[in-house]
Amino acid sequence: QVQLVESGGGLVQAGGSLRLLCAASGRTFSGYAVGWFRQAPGKEHEFVATISRSGSTYYAYHAASVKGRITISRENAKDTVYLQMNSLKLEDTAVYYCAAKWSVSGSTDYTGEADYNYWGQGTQVTVSS
Repeated sequence: QVQLVESGGGLVQAGGSLRLLCAASGRTFSGYAVGWFRQAPGKEHEFVATISRSGSTYYAYHAASVKGRITISRENAKDTVYLQMNSLKLEDTAVYYCAAKWSVSGSTDYTGEADYNYWGQGTQVTVSS
């Protein structure tokens, strides 16, 4: 069992930056693939990024809509995955969720909600003009 807690959300002006954190507890976190999703008002969950491990190498994959502006990374010593968000746009406004599943395959195919077993409660990001 893994418990996930997101933090770092808030209100930011367009063009600004935020760093979201996904802190894990309960199991050895390094063996889990972690994804970030977001849900804007009235819309479905949208995949943002994922990171997973094979051996000592981590592989990351970002949605085309955020690539170049948003970067996923992790710090296993702190059981934390980060989402660095730069050049934020109004359309980045959403509740951001992190999710995890056990995987040491290095696969970056985990882009669907159903791929993940554990979810956090979400953190609100609001981008203003």
